[in-house]
Amino acid sequence: MELEVILAISMFVCAILALLAGYQVALTLGGVALLFALVGIGIGVFDEAFLRNLPSRILGGSIMQNQTLIAVPLFVLMGVILERSRVAEDLLHIASRLLGKVRGGLGYAVVLVGALLAASTGIVGATVITMTLIALPTMIRQGYDPRLATGTIAASGTLGQIIPPSIVLILLADAISNAASQASQATGSAGSFVVSVGDLFAGALIPGFLLVGLYLGWIALTAIRHPERCPPVQDDGSPPLTAKEVAFGLGAPLLLIVAVLGAILG
Repeated sequence: MELEVILAISMFVCAILALLAGYQVALTLGGVALLFALVGIGIGVFDEAFLRNLPSRILGGSIMQNQTLIAVPLFVLMGVILERSRVAEDLLHIASRLLGKVRGGLGYAVVLVGALLAASTGIVGATVITMTLIALPTMIRQGYDPRLATGTIAASGTLGQIIPPSIVLILLADAISNAASQASQATGSAGSFVVSVGDLFAGALIPGFLLVGLYLGWIALTAIRHPERCPPVQDDGSPPLTAKEVAFGLGAPLLLIVAVLGAILG
């Protein structure tokens, strides 16, 4: 096996271990990459020019002046605002109250809220953290199988990777456009193949909602075959939800989804 392959695999393993150890994501990714870059320079498999040219690539226009990539920090900001404003927590609370009496209802609520948050923010971290802190203790306390509870939260939290607006799709659109531009220059073709972010968003809608349907179907199948793994929520004496609470709790995320996706696809 070549040294480059061994170095790449080792960097990936070290990054995963550092994340599992609890280190911050930004420091882990940047620190591990820089450390292995220095190791690669020392053993002669990594060109030092890549490190020297990195500031000029970021500040010289290839990244900072890219109109497509400007959306990435803005979507992250929107996800953080939703997390800090407790909109996601209220949404999960209302969905669990509406579906809790159904066998497997908490699982349905987690998947649906994950889909709504994915369509609102486009990032994974805020969704997974919010649902883990709020939904997981409730699901375990109500008698849910820990494997089903954690798997449901992990799967629904990653819906932000495919359901628009997705940061991954934004980066993919930029990469595809750059590759198409380089290919046209190499072949001398006058035409240019441009893939916009809106095209990828429109194409990802059906696969994203198909995943949501499959997750809901799996929970329904589990509720039929193994009802003890996802029992209905026991009545804790809480007053029933009012129409005003449902309207405000569901209205804000739905309005945000319509505003974001409607503007992009329109």
